[in-house]
Amino acid sequence: MKNIILAVTGLSPQVITETLYVLHQSGREVHAIHVITTREGKDRIFSDLLAGEDGRYHRYLNEYGINPETIAFDHTHVHVVADTHGVERPDILTEADNERLLALCLGMAFELTKDPDTAVFFSIAGGRKTMSACLTLAAQFYGRPQDRLYHVLVSPDFESSREFFYPPKESKTIALKAKNGQAYYKDTRYAEINLISVPFVSIRDSLSKDVLKASKPPGALLLSLIREETPRLTVNLVDKKIIYKRMELDLTPAQMALYAFFAMRKKDCRKNSITCGDCHECFLDLPAILNQGLVIADIYKRLCGTRPVEEMSKTGIMNLDAERFNSLKSKIKAVLQNRFGPYALKELEIASKGRRPDTRYGIQMDKGKIEIVY
Repeated sequence: MKNIILAVTGLSPQVITETLYVLHQSGREVHAIHVITTREGKDRIFSDLLAGEDGRYHRYLNEYGINPETIAFDHTHVHVVADTHGVERPDILTEADNERLLALCLGMAFELTKDPDTAVFFSIAGGRKTMSACLTLAAQFYGRPQDRLYHVLVSPDFESSREFFYPPKESKTIALKAKNGQAYYKDTRYAEINLISVPFVSIRDSLSKDVLKASKPPGALLLSLIREETPRLTVNLVDKKIIYKRMELDLTPAQMALYAFFAMRKKDCRKNSITCGDCHECFLDLPAILNQGLVIADIYKRLCGTRPVEEMSKTGIMNLDAERFNSLKSKIKAVLQNRFGPYALKELEIASKGRRPDTRYGIQMDKGKIEIVY
């Protein structure tokens, strides 16, 4: 069995050597290490751990007599969260950063758990809390019986030290800092490292075989678990959210107003049949949509509640034009896909039919599956 560490780290790459040390001390070999981090975290790994023979990782291997060729870990095993243009993110600061982080965690977990002859040790000790949360979720989706979720606990005096990476064979005194910033010194023989195995519930066996053929976004994974004879869409104007297959999504008031307009139009379609098929009777072209601007603005006012009308944007949803419509439609599609997965878009998105200039827009889902809550 090949043991692989998959860890998240931020500005404290010590968690990698600390995890490696405890695993070795407990008699568990490690054959590969993969790390998910940010650009600043990558710089710390390269400078602190992988800086040639002086790197703390190489020092650890040399000190404890471990052949470096037995562990696959170099710069190619450091995976950095990047934006849509491939630019590495310096930190996890926005919702978009978190979405890319989660996608990276899911993708790495999927790839590393494909081989039945591997065991993945998910290490959640490093990085921001959102990084630990994302890797934990990835373990829950793809983890197998042989995989483990680990957290590392280090003695409080040593856990934030830039000098402590693992307990050396021969104890030595290192400089530490108290909470008030005052420097003091302590011998490393007092350092304790404990590897905590965190229980987690794996849902891998509940996922369909199609879902396990390739890495999927979280929405698609979650929806594959929900069994409904007739998936329904609820547009709740009271709570300002939509519900699909019992999963909820919050939209901004502007997004909710535009989406609710199309949902209500589909629900009120003049066709008697509840099964829409190829019927696009309720679809509207862009001039017709813009002519309904006051209707959409009224929905927006209702969603904003007691907010004074004069505080609302005069150039956005309150005065809809082609550019604003296309922007809102694209943003709605993005949040729908992120929450419910790409397979749900066929029914849920504000779809377009026909070629320009005769393109018409509407929701494809059968009107009998739609519920509007006022």
